[in-house]
Amino acid sequence: MDQNKDVEIEKKEKKTDSSKVGVAAIKYITYLIIFFGILWFLITYVFGQLL
Repeated sequence: MDQNKDVEIEKKEKKTDSSKVGVAAIKYITYLIIFFGILWFLITYVFGQLL
């Protein structure tokens, strides 16, 4: 039983793109800054007038 088989080994590396993570982080941090800015404006000027 002498069998010669050609075996091809293929290595796949999963590349993690750190730039995508950075872009997503900047996007969500910007959303948070805008949200807290609007919240601060509402508390200071809108609700501040009522109190």
